Amino acid sequence: MSIDRETFENSSEDELKGLSVPDQVLGFLAAHDDRAFEAREIASQTGLDEGAVSTALSRLKNRNLVEHKATYWAVTDDDERLAGYSGYKRATALFNDQLDSEDKDEWQEHSPDEPHPSVKDEQ
Repeated sequence: MSIDRETFENSSEDELKGLSVPDQVLGFLAAHDDRAFEAREIASQTGLDEGAVSTALSRLKNRNLVEHKATYWAVTDDDERLAGYSGYKRATALFNDQLDSEDKDEWQEHSPDEPHPSVKDEQ
C-alpha cells in the first residue's frame, strides 16, 4: 500500500531504500491518489531527478499504472492492475516491514457509517 504523508516526509532515503525510481513515483502517486501532479512536482516532493521521474512516469503509463492528461499524472484507479504490479508488491512489503501492516478490522471499526458525499447512490 502507500505510506502517509508524515512518514513520507520524515523517512530517510535509507529507510525507503530498495525502491526503484518507478516504485517511488508510483508509491508517491498512490499515497496521493486523490490528486494529479506534474512531473516536476513529483520530483520535488520525492527528491528524485526530474528526468528520472519523467522516464519512470512514461514506463508506468505503458503498464497502465498511471494516467496522463496534459502535464498532469495520477495513479490508476484500477486496483487490480496495481495489485498485479510486482514493484508495488515489493514497495508494500517494504513499508509493511518498516511500519507494520494495516489491520482491516481496525479500519472498519473507525470507518463512517454513511458513504462519502462523492459516492453516488446506484439506483
